Amino acid sequence: MSTRRQAITLYRNLLREAEKLPSYNFRMYAARKIRDTFRANRTINDFEEIDRQVANAKQNLDLIRRQVIIGHLYTADKLVIEHKKTLRPDC
Repeated sequence: MSTRRQAITLYRNLLREAEKLPSYNFRMYAARKIRDTFRANRTINDFEEIDRQVANAKQNLDLIRRQVIIGHLYTADKLVIEHKKTLRPDC
């Protein structure tokens, strides 16, 4: 698999797993951090550095997967910002 395709697949998997985090704050932080890191590393041309960054991203993917499992063990109420607004029929 090409390095570019591997990086894109890894990026999508990271974002997909981050969306599964039950805590709104952790979910938003993880998504923001993933996007910022991939944007910052977009211009890397050194293959050894790319391999290091890909390995680091794979470790972070495993970490996020573990955090998702742990987060679902200890659930909490959703924040007000997470509730979708519903229109009342009498409006």
